[in-house]
Amino acid sequence: MPGLVVVAVTACVAAGWSAIDRRDGTSSGASHHVELVTTSAWRITTDFSDAVGPTADQRWLDSGTIPGVGTQWADMVRYALLDLHQLSEPVGLLAAGAGENWGFSWPRDNAFAAAALAKTGHAHEAEQILGFLASVQGDDGGFQARYLLGSDDPPDGRSPQSDGAGWALWALDQVAVSSADPRATAAQFQGLLESATGFALDEVSDGSRLPPASSDYWEQRETKLTLGTAAPLLAGLQASARLFTVLDDPVAAMRSSRAADGVEQLIAQGFRPDGYQRYETSGGTDASICFLMPPFTDRPTADVVDAWRRYQVDAMRPAGGLAPGVSWKQDGISWTPETALVALAAASDGDSQTATRWLDWLNAHRTTWGSLPEKVNSDGTPGGPAPLAWTAASVILAVAALDARAGSTTSQR
Repeated sequence: MPGLVVVAVTACVAAGWSAIDRRDGTSSGASHHVELVTTSAWRITTDFSDAVGPTADQRWLDSGTIPGVGTQWADMVRYALLDLHQLSEPVGLLAAGAGENWGFSWPRDNAFAAAALAKTGHAHEAEQILGFLASVQGDDGGFQARYLLGSDDPPDGRSPQSDGAGWALWALDQVAVSSADPRATAAQFQGLLESATGFALDEVSDGSRLPPASSDYWEQRETKLTLGTAAPLLAGLQASARLFTVLDDPVAAMRSSRAADGVEQLIAQGFRPDGYQRYETSGGTDASICFLMPPFTDRPTADVVDAWRRYQVDAMRPAGGLAPGVSWKQDGISWTPETALVALAAASDGDSQTATRWLDWLNAHRTTWGSLPEKVNSDGTPGGPAPLAWTAASVILAVAALDARAGSTTSQR
């Protein structure tokens, strides 16, 4: 479907995307400044038609809910929702960010966006994303690292990333739970469920081993297993067990549950002795420790929580945000996706103080047009694409989790 790619990318470039790509960073220890690759033209402020402009945006927002109304994050959440909506236009295919080199679909980003859209009452858009994931799923049930918009083809020679199956399962569970009829939603995407579960079970030999090494959200080749690969597969298998239970398939549910229990034990055996680092015995903590916290897994141990708190200290950058991990290059740059993950884990685990701290930081480092950027420089200025789908989705989910934990009625329809 190459025509869809041209339509989507052309439309987004016209709406403020830049072709500049400054993701490459710099040598370890050197401060680096990343310019924004999006302009304020991203935010459409004039009604161009009944379907494009502030009136249409408000109509879309009114069709769902807005978490955090009445809080200091209401404006941030509102724009995050609009950004997810716009990143999915004009053909309903989610781009990772507002920049030409982010104009692709990552299964990971799609999963978080589906969960956020479903949580806020935009079931149609969430199901579109699940449909896309089902359509690009490989014969083995796994996923490429990323895809051309509207195609099952990858844009380059990156290896498949095995965490994708885990994220697809987690997203399907999140969408089902948020729907009016979880059983019907699970049944609608039963093919996605069965194929992704089969892939995950094969990767871990039904819970008797940890998965092989794979590239993860760091987007680099790996020869050793990372927590960023193992933990999403655990989350996916736990989600699979819940989904098969909803579908009244106790045999499949038990198989996924037992495999998840085995993987959970093996992760603890392999990663816990050295403090849940990126690799089993090295690499320092990284943001993947969040994947062993709610809303991804249900039973965080004290050791996991300790490592999660340690990451927030050890990965701190000059502007106050977090790097992807302790061993990430020392270039002074804070990354919003990983910072937002910490906020989401905190909110989902009932730690409102930590969630508030990071949500406030994210809110303070938005662009002038309200979007959350990918990066924040050491001087506090935004950089990279803005918005970034993963960050936007995590922020929406974090504020929604705080609302739910507080029994809040501040979400507005």
